Amino acid sequence: MPAPIKIPSAPPSPSQTTSRPYIGRFAPSPSGALHLGSLACALASYFDAKVHQGLWLVRMEDIDPPREPAGAADAIVECLIKHELHWDCEILYQSTRTAAYQRTLAQLKAKQLTYYCQCSRKILRTLNGVYDGHCRYLQHTDGAIKFNIQHASTLGLNTQVSFIDTLCGTQQQDLLASGDFIIHRKDGLFAYQLAVITDDIAQGITHIVRGDDLLDVTFNQLMLFETLDYQAPQFTHIPVLLDDRGYKLSKQHGAPAVDINTPQKNIYTCLQQMGFTPPPHANTKQLLSWGIDAWHVRYFS
Repeated sequence: MPAPIKIPSAPPSPSQTTSRPYIGRFAPSPSGALHLGSLACALASYFDAKVHQGLWLVRMEDIDPPREPAGAADAIVECLIKHELHWDCEILYQSTRTAAYQRTLAQLKAKQLTYYCQCSRKILRTLNGVYDGHCRYLQHTDGAIKFNIQHASTLGLNTQVSFIDTLCGTQQQDLLASGDFIIHRKDGLFAYQLAVITDDIAQGITHIVRGDDLLDVTFNQLMLFETLDYQAPQFTHIPVLLDDRGYKLSKQHGAPAVDINTPQKNIYTCLQQMGFTPPPHANTKQLLSWGIDAWHVRYFS
């Protein structure tokens, strides 16, 4: 495996990011072992990085200890190794990145883009997922910390967010209509939105390939990229794999962990579920090579 590449001490400036070498990533949450759906996302991001002759990084998004069974992160690493999905730099563990997240939060606070919110989950459920800004001007001194989209608009940031997804085409959302979002939780943990952006910037991520169940959160992330003056990555959202009931394969819906002792079978099944027709008698390494070629033909020919 190549020698570790250190995270830069400061993110690239916009002038440095206009023509950037490809850096992609697979960023699982260790709330359990990988299932076929998450393995498919790993494969897709791996294929895309290899097609572009870029780097493929692995980031462990272990910022929610109450939801992370002991040994889950190690099990994910072992699973990737068994499937011969070898990353190019040392694994980044978000549990080691608290100081970086605090710096990002301080940047947003300095721009007056944050406020404390004490609304309960029960109240938020009554709002149908769109926060009405109730706590925005109440000057609480504790609670969850939210990003103030209303103030972002007054600072001249673009709240009419749009981007072109490689597979899904043009996507648009009015963030003023969708509402403010949490960046630091009431329980003291950093929220996914803040952590993922901080690390994408630190690692110089240029391309993100992930499931289309994360399409909606992309708009908030693009707002944070703009706020922190970083050229956003190119996004590719692939269809998530479904179980026999039509539900997304996920830990929440009881998706079983992949058997790490059958990597050839697992990769073959994922390729089939992703709409490819892989050779039935290829071994693991051959399937990965075939998958890279098939990905190139489908999306770049």
